Amino acid sequence: MEKILKLLVIVVLFQSFQCEKESSETSKITDFDALQQQKQHIKDYVASFTCDETTGCNYIAFGSKPCGGPREYLIYSNAVDIAYLTTMVNQYNQAEADYNTQHNIFSDCAVVNPPNSIGCVDGVCTIIQ
Repeated sequence: MEKILKLLVIVVLFQSFQCEKESSETSKITDFDALQQQKQHIKDYVASFTCDETTGCNYIAFGSKPCGGPREYLIYSNAVDIAYLTTMVNQYNQAEADYNTQHNIFSDCAVVNPPNSIGCVDGVCTIIQ
């Protein structure tokens, strides 16, 4: 009887650790999906504005690499509500930084430099090579 009880305790402990891992993976996937939706919302917002010679273009650091620094630079028309865009991007950057820490994400740690030159090409803000 004592052996059966010990075996039962071991089985229950093993299953509890397995459920925790599955729960953690589910949380990671859910958090990643939420980040992707937030990112797409920002990109859709930026894409809804065109540029011309009077509005011009600009860029902002976008995303958060686990080693620090931005993941990329978001090019946008100055026709956007810059305060609103900055708020959305800052919230996204912080959310991605939190995700990286919480889920122990790693990356190549390569430095992403801002674009050297941007301009308006056919109504779309673009990096000029």
